[in-house]
Amino acid sequence: MATTSSSSNTPYSNGSSPISTIAQDHLFSILLLLPLDSIFHFAVTCKKFRNLTYSDTLWESLCVRDWGNSVRSLTADAKQQQFPWKKLYQQIYQLDSVYCRRLLLTHPQGGGGGGGGGEELMFPRPRASHSLNFVNGCLVLFGGGCEGGRHLDDTWVAYVGNDFKSILKWNKIVSGVPSGRFGHSCVVISDCLVLFGGINDHGARQNDTWIGQVTVHDAFGITLSWRLLDVGSIVPPPRGAHAACSIDKRRMLIHGGIGLAGLRLGDTWVLELSENLHLGVWEEIVTHPSPPSRSGHTLTRVGGNQTILFGGRGLGYEVLNDVWLFDTSEGHWRWVQLLFDLQNIPQGLTLPRVGHSANLIIGGRLLIYGGEDSYRHRKDDFWMLDISSVTSIMQSGTPPNPVRSKTKLWRRLKSKGDNPCGRSFHRACVDPSGCNLYIFGGMIDGLLHPAEASGLRFDGELFLVELLLQC
Repeated sequence: MATTSSSSNTPYSNGSSPISTIAQDHLFSILLLLPLDSIFHFAVTCKKFRNLTYSDTLWESLCVRDWGNSVRSLTADAKQQQFPWKKLYQQIYQLDSVYCRRLLLTHPQGGGGGGGGGEELMFPRPRASHSLNFVNGCLVLFGGGCEGGRHLDDTWVAYVGNDFKSILKWNKIVSGVPSGRFGHSCVVISDCLVLFGGINDHGARQNDTWIGQVTVHDAFGITLSWRLLDVGSIVPPPRGAHAACSIDKRRMLIHGGIGLAGLRLGDTWVLELSENLHLGVWEEIVTHPSPPSRSGHTLTRVGGNQTILFGGRGLGYEVLNDVWLFDTSEGHWRWVQLLFDLQNIPQGLTLPRVGHSANLIIGGRLLIYGGEDSYRHRKDDFWMLDISSVTSIMQSGTPPNPVRSKTKLWRRLKSKGDNPCGRSFHRACVDPSGCNLYIFGGMIDGLLHPAEASGLRFDGELFLVELLLQC
């Protein structure tokens, strides 16, 4: 009886929950620690909690939590100040289409700064297997291959900035270095470009490493300086058509490519840069298992300690569709293969490709565009790879290897607007918001002359793909 009496005098004998006494700011902090489904379950408990869980303030914080601070730029326009944060979150989460448009180009002031008797090119010429990066508010294009199998050694820069609409002005940077090449890699680390390898028009493979620094001056315009990086005597074997990406603020990862005598490689290397970016040290990473040898594939850092490898062409000239995750957590390196059933993906049989692009977009997903299949049919499709469920498995402890995803990894996106034609060995990069993808060049189908047997030409147009269709 005494126990019954004590129980009837508890503070919650009126049927209220202990959670109802928690201050709203503390509840707010708790909600930010929960996954979405738990937040929605919490919302149905009572009207007070529903008002909190559907508040614009909470959803703004959830957008920043899941998509990063760059998401705030999406509502910076005065016309969109009233855009609900919950709707914005939903639009990013349920992204199913992109909008494409061809960008207009203007002539640089002064005719490009050229002189002499030759005609000065005002725009980058059509090319493929070049590099295209977004750094310090600028698009930077270097090298590539063009008609006749010739390499290019030119560098072009176009300032995008914050008020960009639809017109870009390319500026040619005359530096004389690096030497001409195609199939090289170029990644952004600490607002600098790190370029490695490539192939010249004599077929010679390179294994040199360069640092590029882009600076935007109010008075002098845009400058770009290249310098050869001192990396010591231990370097990866020469190669081109490999894949590369940054894995943190001072390290770059490369894998595979075409080495000497046309042999496809399957090795993994990491370049660690000194704090001032004046020195570098290469280290080969040997693990088991690891991705088979290939070329024309992609490496993309997806956040934290993880990088995704996708596709390419294998040793037997087969075109691949496998996905591997490179994980650097817990103080050691490892490759983990991510398994999925191609037959269960709508239009999934079109996924295998080589010469595509893969970029991290807002929402922590990979946007994959273009490429070609084993019959050299060039693609114009956009696919989104969502590995959030896999990264959760990786963070939960020691995962199996390979990992089989139980959720839907792939989704083909619809494209609207002025869609680029099918292409391969183009290049693409995203701006810091993760919402705008720039695509330049590549090999496209089309006969320049009826007698031309190959049906191949190079493209020189620049496209903008908007990943977030704002209302």
